[in-house]
Amino acid sequence: MSRLRIAIAGGALGGRFAAALLLRAGHAVTVFERSAGGLAGKGAGLVAQREVFRILRLLGCEHVAQIGILASERITFDRNGDIADVQATPQTQISWDRLYQAVREAVPDASYHGGRRIVAVEGDAAEARVFFDDGSALSADLVIGADGVGSIVRSFVAPEDHLPRYAGYAAWRGLVPERQIPRQASEALFGRFAFYHLPRSHILGYLVPGPNGETGPGERRYNWVWYRPIPTDELADVLTDREGRQHPFSLAPGQLPAHRRRRLVEDALRLLPPPFAAAVAAEEHPFLQPIFDYEAPRMVRSRTLILGDAAFVVRPHTAMGVSKAAGDAMALADALASMKLEAALASFEAERLSSGRAIAAYGQRLGASLG
Repeated sequence: MSRLRIAIAGGALGGRFAAALLLRAGHAVTVFERSAGGLAGKGAGLVAQREVFRILRLLGCEHVAQIGILASERITFDRNGDIADVQATPQTQISWDRLYQAVREAVPDASYHGGRRIVAVEGDAAEARVFFDDGSALSADLVIGADGVGSIVRSFVAPEDHLPRYAGYAAWRGLVPERQIPRQASEALFGRFAFYHLPRSHILGYLVPGPNGETGPGERRYNWVWYRPIPTDELADVLTDREGRQHPFSLAPGQLPAHRRRRLVEDALRLLPPPFAAAVAAEEHPFLQPIFDYEAPRMVRSRTLILGDAAFVVRPHTAMGVSKAAGDAMALADALASMKLEAALASFEAERLSSGRAIAAYGQRLGASLG
């Protein structure tokens, strides 16, 4: 195996997974993240799939996936807040934040550069090049795009089809310290994975660990997600923040205008069972994630590849976004360990294209009633 100079665009979990594995394999890896402040504290909870357990074993931090919050059953409310259905399907949610912190520790600070925005990528048979917003450039043997739904690297890898498509609905989200949930609502919600269904809409919620993996009573957070339709011609207006700036894909906590939060709470009181309405009202800074679809026609071009959400934007109903990124990173590391670069990239693409397409199709089936 030859030692490669590898540049990774994107410092969230997909980029960190790839960086950690490739550093351990002896490559010279540098991660460039456009956010200057880091990404810790931006996640909620997730259900760990087998790919997550496997990559954590490889990185020596499998214990992270063992710390979570157990939901002992799945329940569905009726409109009055009574339980209409119960399923004894225990499920544990781990902390995205704790997972991110553990993987971050596997990438030395010297290999990570925040506040570096990549604006273009080029490549040929000899090398790949990234260009930054300050006018500087960098050459590498391999460029990896792990830069998410709005990927810049994707526009080089698949220029003929690189834009995600809006699915017609959005996830309104909250992540509330459990002490802020009123007692009557917490008694109905906590310890369970709860749902309520409406026409073309549903809400779900569950407890997740605190920002540093805390699992004790009083230290956890309640994560709720309310899927609701937003007409395409209204999306740009809804994605305008409290400062009047329009965002392409989401609004982070603190960016939602006050009048939209008031409307969200009013709608919750009018439409949702009381426990869920109380949880929505308790979130002072809800955030917004419109749902997009994207399936890459290819994942590799001229010493450049895309993985994670840069390659396949899958709907959150699958609960497989993180596991998909982990699978991509492991497949790449395995291929590079046993083949020369060109053959490794071809092998990686053949394996992960089919996997990404299957997960994307699964998510679209799950969300078919919402768009």
